[in-house]
Amino acid sequence: MISEFRLPDLGEGLPEAEIVQWLVAEGDAVTLNQPIAEVETAKAIVELPSPFAGTVRRLHAETGAVVEVGSPLIAIEVAGVEALDAASPTTDAATAREEDEPERAVPNLVGYGAAPRTSQRPQRRARTGRVAAASDTSVLEAAPHDDVPEAPPIDARGERPRSTPPVRLLAKQLGIDLALVEASGVEGVIRREDVEHFAAQVRDAAPATVAPVQPSATPTAVDGSSSVTGERETRLPIRGVRKATAAAMVRSAFTAPHVTCFLEVDVTETSRLVEHLRADARLAEHRIGILAVVAKAVCLALRAEPSLNARWDDEAGEIVQYHYVNLGIAAATERGLIVPHIPDAQALGLAGLADAIRGLAQTARAGRAAPSALSGGTFSITNFGTFGVDAGTPILNPPEAGILGIGAVRRRPWEHDGEIALRDVLTLSLSFDHRLVDGEQGARFLAAVGDVLREPGRAMLLA
Repeated sequence: MISEFRLPDLGEGLPEAEIVQWLVAEGDAVTLNQPIAEVETAKAIVELPSPFAGTVRRLHAETGAVVEVGSPLIAIEVAGVEALDAASPTTDAATAREEDEPERAVPNLVGYGAAPRTSQRPQRRARTGRVAAASDTSVLEAAPHDDVPEAPPIDARGERPRSTPPVRLLAKQLGIDLALVEASGVEGVIRREDVEHFAAQVRDAAPATVAPVQPSATPTAVDGSSSVTGERETRLPIRGVRKATAAAMVRSAFTAPHVTCFLEVDVTETSRLVEHLRADARLAEHRIGILAVVAKAVCLALRAEPSLNARWDDEAGEIVQYHYVNLGIAAATERGLIVPHIPDAQALGLAGLADAIRGLAQTARAGRAAPSALSGGTFSITNFGTFGVDAGTPILNPPEAGILGIGAVRRRPWEHDGEIALRDVLTLSLSFDHRLVDGEQGARFLAAVGDVLREPGRAMLLA
């Protein structure tokens, strides 16, 4: 019988998701928990496993379509069982089946699959979709005057090329079909280097002189209710991370009364500490940097000023203070700005914080940050110093009460021990919610962070 799998709530009550790519096609045989699609929510890219074993009969949405939670995604013919709607398994019939068949795996409706029957991983199908490979070489070897035959279409039922979201984005920007790219990664995964190498081969095989595209003299303008279109502009749909970030920033700016204060700090001693730690062979693999030291200083200062580690609960009429620190680290990715957090950061040392920060950055840039890592933060850090910026006014990540911006470290003339000397100086920018934090509390917190960075030994006093 035909069983429908509907888009589940992937966490945090997100109302919709975009189909990034289907990993199966109509007519394919699928096993329980086999990945069937990649979907992009407002927070992350999630791989959906199949809650059924059977044959794909229909894909209800095309790649790039935005699907609401609860809408049908895929229809699977399950042999030997009655029709089952994966979005509503709690009906009487479903309950009766569960009682009659206790050994049968039950779909997990948060989108992460059911427990497999065995410990064996689902076997991937052999690649059959790259039938155009024989003619691909003719494209690369053809001279500019050659008549290159059009490659036959790829079998729609073959397995899709395997790659990460950033690699697919790169291929899309370069106009490259991933089905034509030879994979060099483990288990046939196409890497960034593979796409760049293929692009270089195509570019070398292209005609030496190509007439440039001439933009239209003036964009084509239609009536006032429509958009202005033409070759001189590009319009991108507002969705995914960009849409969620915009909504959060507007809500933050018009809900929480922001106050920002700044502090210039001589961090020469912190720079020396970082150099010594990196030179220590026992700590070399942790790659401890100044961001890890700032993170530790923030955790210590929040213990002394708990009003910064809180949120405003308007509905309950309460201020909620946290006794732990879920430290958010703002990460710039190809999909936009996201803020994954380090759970219980207050319990980590410098090496643990450095490892956690590096892990967050790698996961975020690969588009694999879990929804649970993108919510639940209690305080955030944004490091715009990596872009050469000295200071800024960071906007709160709601519902957090504070966010600390870190500027670039500059070698500057600075008063030190009664003399002028060249010192490492950076600017700290603290924004906080004035409903929760008074200026005195914000200033004391910023000074506490600055004291640790100025003299790292002071951390012993705050610990």
